[in-house]
Amino acid sequence: MSNIEKYSFKTFDEIKHINEYGVECWLARELAPVLEYARWENFHKVLEKAKEACENSNVNVKDHFRDVTKMIKLPKGAQRRIEDIELSRYACYLIVQNADPRKKIIALGQTYFAIQTRRQELQDEFDELDENTKRLTIRREIREHNKSLAEAAQMAGIETPQEYAVFQNKGYQGLYGGLGVKEIHRRKKLKKNQKILDHMGST
Repeated sequence: MSNIEKYSFKTFDEIKHINEYGVECWLARELAPVLEYARWENFHKVLEKAKEACENSNVNVKDHFRDVTKMIKLPKGAQRRIEDIELSRYACYLIVQNADPRKKIIALGQTYFAIQTRRQELQDEFDELDENTKRLTIRREIREHNKSLAEAAQMAGIETPQEYAVFQNKGYQGLYGGLGVKEIHRRKKLKKNQKILDHMGST
C-alpha cells in the first residue's frame, strides 16, 4: 500500500491492540509495514531514535517500548518465536516524528498520534477534576451542542416550540429509560422553572 488514498486514521485503529492491562498499544512489526518500512533493520533504526527522544524527555523508555515475543506460523504448520516491541501511543508518536518525512503516510501518522495523545491528555485532566467541576464543564459543552441540535431539528422540519418540546422530550426518554421531562422533574423533585441539565451528574 504505497498510495496515500488507501490510508486513513482507520489504518492505525485497525492494528491497535488492548494489552493484558487493558491499555491500547501497537506492535512494532505491524506498524513498520503500515509506515512503508519493508526492511525491519531500517525500521529498527527509527525505533532507536524514538527511544532516545523518549529518554531525553526524562520519560521511562520501558513504560512505552516493551519488549515482547510472539509465535508466527511457518509453512507446513511449523512455528517460530520472534521478538517484537509493544508500543504505547506516545511511543508511536515519537516513532512517526523520527521516521522518513518524505513519506505521506508518515504525515498522516503524525497527525493521528498527535490527536490521540492530546485527547488522552485532556481526558486525564478531566478525570482529575472534582465532581462539581466536571458537571459544570459538561453542562457548558451540552449548552453548545444543544444550539447545533436546535438548528439540525429546524432543518429537519421541526419548527414550532411545541414540536421542539416533543423532540426534546424524546431525547430525555432515551436518556432516562422512557421517562419524559415531567416524570424526571417529579423523580428529581425539581420545580417547574428548574432545568434538568443543571441537576445531572457528570456521568
